[in-house]
Amino acid sequence: MAVLTTPNLNVMIRAAEKASRSLIRDFGEVENLQVSTKGPGDFVSAADRRAEEIIFEELKKARPDFGFLMEESGKIEGKNPDNRWIVDPLDGTTNFLHGIPHWAISIALETRGEIIAGVVYDPIKDEIFHAEKGLGAFMRRSRLRVSGRSDLMQATIATGAPRNSKESREQFFKEYNAVMNITPSLRRFGAAALDLSYVAAGRCEAFWERELKSWDVAAGWLIVKEAGGFVCDIDNDRNNPVETGNILAANGTLYDDIKKVLKAA
Repeated sequence: MAVLTTPNLNVMIRAAEKASRSLIRDFGEVENLQVSTKGPGDFVSAADRRAEEIIFEELKKARPDFGFLMEESGKIEGKNPDNRWIVDPLDGTTNFLHGIPHWAISIALETRGEIIAGVVYDPIKDEIFHAEKGLGAFMRRSRLRVSGRSDLMQATIATGAPRNSKESREQFFKEYNAVMNITPSLRRFGAAALDLSYVAAGRCEAFWERELKSWDVAAGWLIVKEAGGFVCDIDNDRNNPVETGNILAANGTLYDDIKKVLKAA
């Protein structure tokens, strides 16, 4: 199956693949560091920064005028105000820290305030999820479509827990208990970019989480939409979840039911 990709997407994929080689090497070292009393926290922070530098250099070389919004380095203005890259070099840091092989690189391209391309790469499983506006979503060359399941009792729903405040945690547990009452299968994988990609691939029927950052969700947001899913801000349809960080993604059949449960919690 031929997959049409633009030059921008090819640049993004190459940058993710190059950074992944550094992260895989570091991941092997993290597993060895688990036996130390101090723990590998500082090492993982360095691995995160190294990967971000590789991605920055690759994208900057290909598109020197574009700006950046990155997890480690923050906002970098470009000469071209209409375009910027949104980069998370290591989504799922805690998993990485503990030697759990579930983490990803996330890169999105924003043009005039709209996400037009996204890549989420899981180096351990060698799965690249990608999408471009109007061209569909894919994992490598396989077209992605959200799940067709319509029975909540057969649905698998992924989530993530905020850590910023007691109030946030209390709200999460209310929502968690409410969703658990309508479906028996909840999952917390610990990598939002992959959670969104899994919704796009039909592996989960839905995902929700609050207090995420733009780099956590920008690429995954587009991948779900291009796979035929629905994505919104949990509290207000007029808000952009890439900006608010409060996101619900689901297949079209279960979207309304899950949203009602979350809003009522």
